[in-house]
Amino acid sequence: MDPTQLRYSPTHEWLYLKDLTATVGISRFAVDQLTDLINIELPAVGTRLVRGKSFGEIESVKAVSDLYAPMSGEVTEVNTAVVDNVQLLADDPYELGWLIKLNVDDAAEFGELLDYEAYEKKLAEEAH
Repeated sequence: MDPTQLRYSPTHEWLYLKDLTATVGISRFAVDQLTDLINIELPAVGTRLVRGKSFGEIESVKAVSDLYAPMSGEVTEVNTAVVDNVQLLADDPYELGWLIKLNVDDAAEFGELLDYEAYEKKLAEEAH
């Protein structure tokens, strides 16, 4: 996945949408902020997600952080490789480290996410 072609939530989840199937992960920035990842909990296939609500947790040596759904829909696939080896997420958050796939309820929610430029601007503003 090319990070410049993805959409982002303010809570650092990324989303790639093709037709009505979304692939969701977390950004390199989020991974770097968490540092040493220990564990990740993801929802089961069939779970209904609500945009903005927690769908799982990621644990690092620093803290446990919630993962938030960037769009509403039903989980159709979970990346069990990341559950088994969270280091995949640390090594490659955009390809091997994707987290879940879902069938989205409303494609219009996609337009409410940040494009790459807006996300990078948000990160720069937060740094000051």
